[in-house]
Amino acid sequence: MLLDSDVRYVVDIRGHAAYDPMEISAADLDRDLDSEMNEILDVLSRQDAKSAEEDVHKEMRLDLCPPCWRRFLRDPLALWRVSGDGHSDSEAPRGRAGEEKKSQGD
Repeated sequence: MLLDSDVRYVVDIRGHAAYDPMEISAADLDRDLDSEMNEILDVLSRQDAKSAEEDVHKEMRLDLCPPCWRRFLRDPLALWRVSGDGHSDSEAPRGRAGEEKKSQGD
């Protein structure tokens, strides 16, 4: 077994918006696409670039201590819930949790 004091675990997470394949119908061809595109651009112009990007794609790297690693393995989505060891959703586990990797356009 590895000694807990020198061991850390790195978890890379990548999430992106998922869309079902689109089927084009006659009604789709009759839509005012210019108007829809202008509406989308208007919404995006009121949003900062980082927020807009995170709506589509986000990567992060978690650097976990051994207790957090074991908790992550038991329940990966509950890592940030408040627990008895003092970690909470506003406080990352020991290490560089939440460090972001630059998004690589897919």
